[in-house]
Amino acid sequence: MRQLMKAGLIAMMFAMPAAWAQNASPAGVWKTIDDETGKPKSLVRITEENGVLTGKIDKLFRPADQDQNPKCTSCDGARKDQPIIGMTILWGLKKDGNEYTGGEILDPAKGKTYKSKLTLKDNGSKLDVRGYIGAPMFGRTQTWVREQ
Repeated sequence: MRQLMKAGLIAMMFAMPAAWAQNASPAGVWKTIDDETGKPKSLVRITEENGVLTGKIDKLFRPADQDQNPKCTSCDGARKDQPIIGMTILWGLKKDGNEYTGGEILDPAKGKTYKSKLTLKDNGSKLDVRGYIGAPMFGRTQTWVREQ
């Protein structure tokens, strides 16, 4: 009986990380990686409130000869000419099975907004961020890396 209990405890210990990964949230700080150059672009802080995700830019990685606090000159409306650092670029995403869907993402470089979905990967250490027009197959994916 005692050996059976030990075996059960050991099995639970191995199963717990998988359960934690399934319940992991995208909330936290993420290093965005440019899908064209493979270089870090920014740090985005994703927060969750009432089951809805929002992401703001905390920091930009830019060469020293570039403006370190650029404005969104390509944006429309209230975002036009506002600082990119501190700007909300991700909003409205809700958990849907293993993904977060129903939201939008802003590309400040182009000033365009796209539908978006997120998928946690590698036990929550990576985040696939897909921006698309119409259907998810008409878009592109960036993989972000968790910082915290």
